[in-house]
Amino acid sequence: MQALGFWPLKGDLWTTPKLGLERSSCLRKNAGRRRKTMKGLGYPVCHGTTTTGFSLLASNSRDTGYGVCRHGRSNFDLRCGFLSGHSELKLARFCKPKKISLGSSVASAWALEQQAIGSEFRIVEFDSEGTLKEKSESKLHLGRIENGDDNDVGKNKVTDVGSKGENGEEKSGKVDVRELAWSLRLAKTADDVDEVLKDKGELPLQVYSTVIRGLGREKLLDSAFALFWWLKRKREETNGFISPNIFIYNSLLGAVKQSEQFGEMEKVLNDMAQEGVVPNIVTYNTIMAIYLEKGQGVKALNILKEIQKKGLTPSPVSYSTALLAYRRMEDANGALKFFVEIREKYNKREIGTDDDEDWKNEFVKLENFTIRVCYQVMRCWLANESNSSTRVFKLLTAMDIAGIPPGRSEYERLLWACTREEHCPVAKELYYRIRERYLDISLSVCNHVIWLMGKAKKWWAALEIYEDLLDKGPKPNNMSYELIVSHFNVLLSAARKRGIWRWGIRLLNKMEEKGLTPGSKEWNAVLIACSKASETSAAVKIFKRMVEQGQKPTSLSYGALLSTLEKGKLYDEARRVWEHMLKVGIEPNLYAYTIMASVFAGQEKFNLVETVLHEMVSSGIEPTVVTYNAIISGCARNGMTSAAFEWFHRMKAHKIPPNNVTYEMLIEALAKDCKPRLAYELYLRAQNEDLELSPKAYDIVVESSQIHGATIDLRVLGPRPDRKDEVHKLEN
Repeated sequence: MQALGFWPLKGDLWTTPKLGLERSSCLRKNAGRRRKTMKGLGYPVCHGTTTTGFSLLASNSRDTGYGVCRHGRSNFDLRCGFLSGHSELKLARFCKPKKISLGSSVASAWALEQQAIGSEFRIVEFDSEGTLKEKSESKLHLGRIENGDDNDVGKNKVTDVGSKGENGEEKSGKVDVRELAWSLRLAKTADDVDEVLKDKGELPLQVYSTVIRGLGREKLLDSAFALFWWLKRKREETNGFISPNIFIYNSLLGAVKQSEQFGEMEKVLNDMAQEGVVPNIVTYNTIMAIYLEKGQGVKALNILKEIQKKGLTPSPVSYSTALLAYRRMEDANGALKFFVEIREKYNKREIGTDDDEDWKNEFVKLENFTIRVCYQVMRCWLANESNSSTRVFKLLTAMDIAGIPPGRSEYERLLWACTREEHCPVAKELYYRIRERYLDISLSVCNHVIWLMGKAKKWWAALEIYEDLLDKGPKPNNMSYELIVSHFNVLLSAARKRGIWRWGIRLLNKMEEKGLTPGSKEWNAVLIACSKASETSAAVKIFKRMVEQGQKPTSLSYGALLSTLEKGKLYDEARRVWEHMLKVGIEPNLYAYTIMASVFAGQEKFNLVETVLHEMVSSGIEPTVVTYNAIISGCARNGMTSAAFEWFHRMKAHKIPPNNVTYEMLIEALAKDCKPRLAYELYLRAQNEDLELSPKAYDIVVESSQIHGATIDLRVLGPRPDRKDEVHKLEN
């Protein structure tokens, strides 16, 4: 006769020998009755209001098993089974637990075999006439018994166990497992446990296992060990009837792991060796998990090798825990190689031939878990390392070769992890992989790539992404529009600063071609670029085009156009633009006032210059050194040196200190007007005011004095100043 065992905990891989119990016809008759489910950490324990014993279970199929609950005194060893001498039996049908989405093995490894696991079963009872009686619904969860009915929440549920009365007759004894665990929470020694359990009678070992795991989950490891030592003492007192077995040891190891007191693991393993208890696959899986929690991934992987050396077959939990070890070590290549080896063994039927596991589904889950490990490691590389692009590229290639590339969701999450400029190559590769392999892509991901390309100054690459949105979808939103326009603004700003007006016009054309409407900021950037390049005709065309597109010019737009006309000496056109600006109600700014003052100075209409300055002050805009420099420049460029020198003195009279630009313009104008001595004196005055003039001004003074025969003291003039850009080149 085969030994009777216990139904396994989900994730703990207990093995139950199959028995030849026949399924009674009465079970089929009662198949439609209400089920009693029991979920949780603990081992199966019968509940009810009548006397019960412990569950002795057998399995006849992969999905269900049947067990017998004995009434009366438990006077025989749990490790051997016989049912003689008992008039009333309970038969329990156990249903295989449902799998969660990640699978029992992968989920157990991912959560380090969290203890929120269990089995479902329904219990029916034979009465004295052989009729089945069903039990009410309840749940046992993590050492805590809860009623399945919401209306009964808070009521204590009990476990019925058989005990012996005073006259030797059997009677019921009810044990609340939750209350029992609670009463043992303060126990530190076996004597403390004995004090609590002395009136409880003989309980099944699975009750003790449940209590040990519950205490471990509450991090009461001392109490769990106290119960363990009490069980060892009971072995001597009961002549081996109550004795820790492999399941008790596994529960204790689980408690060590849950309480995170990993140093106690060696104590448990040494005791197992002394007692001759042979570890099973659950033991090794728990040891792997403990090493993993301790951050010793290599040791966890060595345990997997030891499992194979011991002649045991690793379970899916073993393999998924090993993959998690590679994840903790951030060794994605090791995890990928490990999976490929597993797959080869599976394809050769070297593993996955046992019927206890649904290997077809478990293998798919291991594959998905490997992909997840590789994805998470790549995210860590991108987040924590510089120059991580090469490593990511190599791993992506290796995953392609292995035939397990990441899915769209992993690709998109990796794209979100790309935030630095050096991530651009990886982001582009991931983006094109999604485009090539999948029909859809998230718009937010596309916007992120556009942003990243702009950050790395890859504006044309960003424009390509935007063009894909227009051509292939998804339809760009306001964020897409704002991002791509901001990139154009960066390019237009560069064109404005460098005066690259042709480039600015090309950008405007490109924007309109892609359905983007340039705003005043974009038009003004091109107008300023034309002004810096003195491209009068181009500026006029851009201004007209801006108005035709329905964009209202701003004061900056008018100022840029006025500046271009002033530089081209188109004073009449500039004056008409000025009058039109005032007519449409555009308030001139300092820049516009300054340009018009220069325009009127160039026309020798100094009364209008005075009018402009008066209007500036009236509108609350004070003339600055730039304003007077523009007037002086207008006079100097038109050969009115005396007028320029006069405005120089008026500038000082208004307590506006001249700058180096002022002096350099006047020195050049005086030299051209054949006044070298005055230019020399002006240069010395600038030196006295601690202004640093350019080498050009020095050369003008020296050459003018030589040409016109003026006497100057070079010692007073000082050495020729060095050009800053030349000094910078020499230093580099």
